[in-house]
Amino acid sequence: MKKYILSFVLLLGIGLSTFAQSFRGPDKSPMDVAYLPDNFAHDRKAGEEAIAKAYYSRPNKADRIVFGGIVPFGKVWRLGANEAVEFKAFKDLTIGGKSLKAGTYSMFAIPGESEWTIIINSDLDYWGAFKYDESKDVIRFTVDSKSSPEVVESFSIRFEDLGNNTAVMRLGWDQTMVEIPIAY
Repeated sequence: MKKYILSFVLLLGIGLSTFAQSFRGPDKSPMDVAYLPDNFAHDRKAGEEAIAKAYYSRPNKADRIVFGGIVPFGKVWRLGANEAVEFKAFKDLTIGGKSLKAGTYSMFAIPGESEWTIIINSDLDYWGAFKYDESKDVIRFTVDSKSSPEVVESFSIRFEDLGNNTAVMRLGWDQTMVEIPIAY
């Protein structure tokens, strides 16, 4: 009987060990989602429709120099960490003064000290900006980069509805903020 119990315990231990190894630990830059209207999925009102959504990962500043440091000026950046930002327009929009058809896109930026180039690209589902293909750009536009008095520890995206079918998409990290105008 002891032999059977010992065998069972050994098999159970091996099985649990194998099961536990089939999962990765939590990501250092967890994924998040931002909606227009803000918090749409959670606070959805009757008859309200989503206008835009961004899936993105949120790296931390962690006592590092962000812009001009870990995110170099003048180079294509995926906006955040891990996979490139996935931006979904549920309807035709004007973003950064440019027309964008309803659809799902990737989103990148080329940060500068005083302005950023924002890129909406048709290529999807890849990690980082290493395979970024400029020939698949749908639109590009520039926006001003602003200094923020508060430190934003984790890269963040948030939409704010300004009324009259206009909104702003804010990108913030460290003490830098960019606002992207949207009309719908």
